[in-house]
Amino acid sequence: MSAGEIERLIQLLARLPGLGPRSARRAALALLERREQLLVPLAAALQQTAERVVSCGRCGNLDSQDPCSLCVDPVRDDSLICVVEEVADLWALERSGAFKGRYHVLGGTLSALDGRGPEELRVASLVERASDTKVVEVIFALGATVDGQTTAHYLAERLAGCDVRLSRLAHGVPVGGQLDYLDDGTLTAAMRARSPAASS
Repeated sequence: MSAGEIERLIQLLARLPGLGPRSARRAALALLERREQLLVPLAAALQQTAERVVSCGRCGNLDSQDPCSLCVDPVRDDSLICVVEEVADLWALERSGAFKGRYHVLGGTLSALDGRGPEELRVASLVERASDTKVVEVIFALGATVDGQTTAHYLAERLAGCDVRLSRLAHGVPVGGQLDYLDDGTLTAAMRARSPAASS
């Protein structure tokens, strides 16, 4: 492998989230030093993934089939749709096991700063799905950011004509969190979203 090819590998790795130039160099060196155990299988996996993984036309998830395995799963609850910004958010909720309904990936949030309007997001297909008589509730699982809240407000307006209950994830003190380590916004949200204390 020529130095140019190594540099190209490093530059490509550096584009990945969480990897800067230094981390990319270390990763490239590890791949090259363990060519048979790491580099060759990784290259094959990347090729297969590029060829087989598609975006689900129904919910926006990534899978090797369309509709995805979550959309065709017969045991999931058709009456619930959980709206998330990105596929990573869907995967996080799936890891938690806390949600057993259907998902809808928006593909981001509204952002005037980034020039991202409703037409760049999967809003029309959400309205269409929420209009289905089976759907009872749409849950906004969007980030507690200005863009996330703006998007939730916009979606609530767009879904006003649908006969569904709208809800959002609670924001506040994380499990295991200590109050003196939390920021003011999180503490304010937790105080506003307080719930009755369980009695013994």
